[in-house]
Amino acid sequence: MNQIHHFLNGQVVEGASGRTAPVYNPATGEQRAQVELASASETREAVRIAHAAFAKWSKITPLKRSRILFKFKALVEEHADELARLISSEHGKVFSDAKGEVTRGLEVVEFACGIPHLQKGEHSLNVGTGVDSYSMMQPLGVCAGISPFNFPAMVPMWMFPVALACGNTFIMKPSEKDPSAPMRLAELLKEAGLPDGVFNVVNGDKEAVEVLLTDERVQAVSFVGSTPIAETIYATASAHGKRVQALGGAKNHMVIMPDADLDQAVGALMGAAYGSAGERCMAISVAVPVGEETAERLREKLIAELAKLRVGPGLVDGPDNDMGPLVTREHLEKVRGYIQTGVDEGAELVVDGREATVEGAGDGYFVGGTLFDHVTPGMRIHREEIFGPVLAIARAASFDEAVAMINDHEYGNGTAIFTRDGDAARQFCEQIQVGMVGVNVPIPVPMAFHSFGGWKRSLFGPLHMHGPDGVRFYTRMKTITQRWPSGIREETNHFTMPTL
Repeated sequence: MNQIHHFLNGQVVEGASGRTAPVYNPATGEQRAQVELASASETREAVRIAHAAFAKWSKITPLKRSRILFKFKALVEEHADELARLISSEHGKVFSDAKGEVTRGLEVVEFACGIPHLQKGEHSLNVGTGVDSYSMMQPLGVCAGISPFNFPAMVPMWMFPVALACGNTFIMKPSEKDPSAPMRLAELLKEAGLPDGVFNVVNGDKEAVEVLLTDERVQAVSFVGSTPIAETIYATASAHGKRVQALGGAKNHMVIMPDADLDQAVGALMGAAYGSAGERCMAISVAVPVGEETAERLREKLIAELAKLRVGPGLVDGPDNDMGPLVTREHLEKVRGYIQTGVDEGAELVVDGREATVEGAGDGYFVGGTLFDHVTPGMRIHREEIFGPVLAIARAASFDEAVAMINDHEYGNGTAIFTRDGDAARQFCEQIQVGMVGVNVPIPVPMAFHSFGGWKRSLFGPLHMHGPDGVRFYTRMKTITQRWPSGIREETNHFTMPTL
């Protein structure tokens, strides 16, 4: 059985806790590895290593840090297929999705390579007579990242490249469900020339997380996961004096106006709702057609497209499937339970993904694309994040009703509107209480040089991820005000030219 260890001080290190967790191939249900779970003492040792490495790493010039990241970027590109296969074999997403995940992570690496420019401070001359002021953006120290199972490579690369570029050291705590990709990234960082101890991977569960949230040497924590856990992470780490960005859950709506290009909207919905089996915080899980005619046409077209959806293993010989399995059997049963809940609450189950069959799947964790209609805001399948391939149609009689439906929801991560009407789109962007908005774009994830983050109960903490907010999160500003008394030269012949 393959054993997945930890990565500490530049090398793979076997754990000593004696605790492990199984890692499965979701397409077959077979166990493919065991991952070691760090004890509290092992996690504190990782913090000690990172803390010791900070003194030297923080003094390395931004230009030299940037050059290491450029080498890392090249290595990730070289090994992109290998990383994608690791992701598919442990998470289950189809190969093209996994390859796209690596690409989106690389965009943040590319952004972080510009740190010599991004970490520049400000300067003001003569704020008073003979007095100048300037600022420095200095690193924090040891930073920690706690990443989810659904993007085992991309989300870590949304965290550590910016942190390292700014001069911090880093401890990554990946999901124990799919830990191989972060371990491989650690090896590539070392190959790129990153000094030992600057980046460390601790595999573990709550015991490791508790140390990262409370150890006084850890200065900042970045987290992506469900809202209840994000709220706990934020409260605990903040109470221990740490800077925190904790990204939580979502329930993303897409408004389809009567004038929208319906074929374009349906194509966008299929990818946004069912891509990656719906296991992403930016998935569209609620379609909001405005007007009955729009709703009926949308429903008809979605049924036709769902009949073509290819569900199967993520790694296949030949063309990709459209959608792979869910990550674990427990999550499969959770999604099936939500589908039954929708039926019990009175929503119309138009396409039942529980009836999907996958040839040769064995004990794989498959559920097909599911479609509900006549979903109302009071239903659990509208209120709660399902994190699976379940799309709900929630009909609205007007634009204002559609906006109110979204604004009344507790989550505010992402949303979209499909329309040809510029005025409607502009009103939507101004009125909607959501952090990321798409206009004729179904999944409005910003590019790496902008920042990612939602509103309301989708984000805890004031600073978003990557982009300018990412640099602000991983640095603290110091402002210097200085005056140098001007000397009086008694004789000009006392002046000495400086040595060039």
